[in-house]
Amino acid sequence: MDLTARVEKALESIRPYLIADGGNVAIEEITPDHIVKVKLLGNCGSCKMSFMTMKAGIEQAIMKDVPEIKGVVAVDLAEQA
Repeated sequence: MDLTARVEKALESIRPYLIADGGNVAIEEITPDHIVKVKLLGNCGSCKMSFMTMKAGIEQAIMKDVPEIKGVVAVDLAEQA
């Protein structure tokens, strides 16, 4: 299974919680140095708690299941900061 598929599989573990709150997450890119860039969709993109969702949920799920990933960045959060 390739890296993108493994990251997608890790996201499936948290996706139902995001969808329940009217949001979702999509992989934008996995860089050569193993940083996953994601985009928070729907309510996740505008929620005040989205940074916590990113760190405590999405990042943890990916890094636990795909240990070679070195970090996770939300591209839309970076643009707002």
